[in-house]
Amino acid sequence: MIQIKAVVNPINFILFLLVVAVILIGCAGNETQLIDGDQHITLEMDEVISNYIIQVYSSSNNDIEKQFEVHRIYGTSEVDGVLSVYMWSYYGGFNKSTGVENQIGHSLPAVIRLKKEEEGSYSVIEYIEPQDGNLYLSSLQKMFPNKYLKLVKQDSGNIEDLKQKMDKKVEQWLEEKDHIS
Repeated sequence: MIQIKAVVNPINFILFLLVVAVILIGCAGNETQLIDGDQHITLEMDEVISNYIIQVYSSSNNDIEKQFEVHRIYGTSEVDGVLSVYMWSYYGGFNKSTGVENQIGHSLPAVIRLKKEEEGSYSVIEYIEPQDGNLYLSSLQKMFPNKYLKLVKQDSGNIEDLKQKMDKKVEQWLEEKDHIS
């Protein structure tokens, strides 16, 4: 019977362990950490998101007196100081004469990326909506982590809570306009 003895050089073994440790630490640092919900989204961030979406659509809606946007945040992730916000957005345009009846708008999943500026405010550096038609599902898959993609599919067409938030904003605006007039 032939016996094979392996002789391991202790220096090579230590170097091997160090290389494995560095690789494992490097891989762990590249994972995207998802934070569920909106509890760490400040009021300022929330306003920046809504104001940006309103600004994007304001130029095409000349016959609208007031625009609002509300959203449901599924969660966030942060990489290199850029906060990705995964959400469902409900946007609408209203006129005093039609009350809470939405004249224009959309309801869709979106991803918005925020960067904190030196003075402490936030700016939008990217806003992504899904593509239409046959590209809708594949674009959603590129936009959202799987965890939130499931929620997006569940929420499709189910925005009653967002509609209620929108109605409150519009009713408040209508009351303010009535007091001014």
